[in-house]
Amino acid sequence: MSTRPITIRSARADDLESILSLYQELNSDDDLLKPDLVREKYAAILNHPGLTIFLALDADMPVATASLVVIPNLTRGGRPYALIENVVSAVSHRGQGFGKAVVCHAIEAAWQAGCYKAMLLTGRTDPSIHKFYEACGFVQNKTGFQVRRDG
Repeated sequence: MSTRPITIRSARADDLESILSLYQELNSDDDLLKPDLVREKYAAILNHPGLTIFLALDADMPVATASLVVIPNLTRGGRPYALIENVVSAVSHRGQGFGKAVVCHAIEAAWQAGCYKAMLLTGRTDPSIHKFYEACGFVQNKTGFQVRRDG
């Protein structure tokens, strides 16, 4: 665990390269997008209502990230719900508290937005990853399903 304070902030336009580097550690087999398309999609992300990419910083350098999507809702008294996605820490900073800090910050942001729940899915089967999410406050008490588009 890091003994120094961990700064968390929302992503800015100039964070794109750092985020892409972290995402390569998350999914190293992902195809790289063309630079123009990356910039277009990143601008759309930064301008999308209810979507925030949070970054954990070490000496002003992003070393962990988590995305939070707050989704409006007509059930549960109209309270929104949240989805947390694309959680990753730089290999060099794993086990130092940066990942937990950014995920817990995203959860707190969901509560501040009035969400009645925050959820995430992981395809990772490593028990240490599951323990990490449990340490962040998540409980494995639902069954997740997904369908992926071919191609």
